[in-house]
Amino acid sequence: MAKKKAAQTKQITNRRARHDYELGDSLVAGIELSGAETKALRMGHGQLRGAYVTIKGDELMLINATISPSSGIPIAESDQTRARKLLAKRREINSLIEAKQQGKTIVPLEILTHGRYIKVRISVGRGKKLYDKRQTLKKRDESRQMAAAVKNAR
Repeated sequence: MAKKKAAQTKQITNRRARHDYELGDSLVAGIELSGAETKALRMGHGQLRGAYVTIKGDELMLINATISPSSGIPIAESDQTRARKLLAKRREINSLIEAKQQGKTIVPLEILTHGRYIKVRISVGRGKKLYDKRQTLKKRDESRQMAAAVKNAR
C-alpha cells in the first residue's frame, strides 16, 4: 500500500502574543470543531489575533478566534468567531485556573494542523506595559547591531 503524501499546511500563529505578553511555559490542548471548520483550518483560513482563553465552569473556552469560510466550505457568519471548547487533562485545567486566579492571561499562540488532530498551543502570560515593550525592542535592536558588528569584524 502506498503512503499518503503529507498535506502541506499553513501555519496559523498569533504574532502579537509574544509582543504583548511575557509568556511562560506552553501547553498543547485539543479543540472541538465542526467538519467545515476543520477543513478551513487545514487550508490555513484561521486567525488568532485578539483571541484569548477563558474558563467557564470547569472548561477552557477559546474566545474570538476567527475561522473564515472559503470556496466550497460554508461557515455561517455567527459561527466564524464562536466560543470553542478546548480539550485538556483535568490537572492541566486546574493549573490554568490557578494561574487565572493570580491575574494572569491564557493566550493562544498557534494552531497546530500537522497531524491527525487539530490542536492549539496555549501559554500563560502577564500583559506587558508600554515601557516593557520598548525595552524589548531596544534589546532586540542592540543584539542585532552587535551581531552585525561581529560579522563585519571578521
